[in-house]
Amino acid sequence: MLRKIEAFAMGLGGPGLFLLAFLDSSFIALPEVVDILIVWTVIEHPDRWLWYGVMATAGSVTGSYLLYALARRGGEAFLRKRLKEHHITRGMELFRRYGVLALVVPSLLPPPVPFKPFVLMAGVAGMPRTRFLIAVTTGRAIRYIGEALLALLYGQRALSYLHSHATQVSLVLAAAGALGALAYFGYWKMRSGQTKARGPREKR
Repeated sequence: MLRKIEAFAMGLGGPGLFLLAFLDSSFIALPEVVDILIVWTVIEHPDRWLWYGVMATAGSVTGSYLLYALARRGGEAFLRKRLKEHHITRGMELFRRYGVLALVVPSLLPPPVPFKPFVLMAGVAGMPRTRFLIAVTTGRAIRYIGEALLALLYGQRALSYLHSHATQVSLVLAAAGALGALAYFGYWKMRSGQTKARGPREKR
């Protein structure tokens, strides 16, 4: 069934990548399938590299949001039916300590690093929708658009390189994503502080 889905999606191009990324981020585990197909589709149609990266990102964000919404509605009981107790405890601790970075970083990393448990825990923890969408979109865009760019620049060598150095590439991307997220939320907090400071002055 998975092979038929992959063949069908491959024939659709961008919409097919959206479908596979949606399934991989929601109901069906397709480890590395989306990453590999991004490279192959860009090799066949290099002028569409950005389109393929964006469609894979959009599919993954949509699938992740579906899981997030289900977890947010179902609460902790929903989470406990799907994860072991020690995984829940550890994951919630990461969310308490690192906030949105606990979602950005795993969204960048390849298998066997899990991503769905963090999506579920973000829903249970009540992470605001806007922050959730920004975090997942940032991580997935860096990963998938970055892979599309590698395929554009290096062709089939990109596929071999990703297989051999997936962890190193992902760690570099994760570091870049973490720095970007820190810069964004630092700026956001600074703006919020300025807005609060203006309020009392304006009342005077």
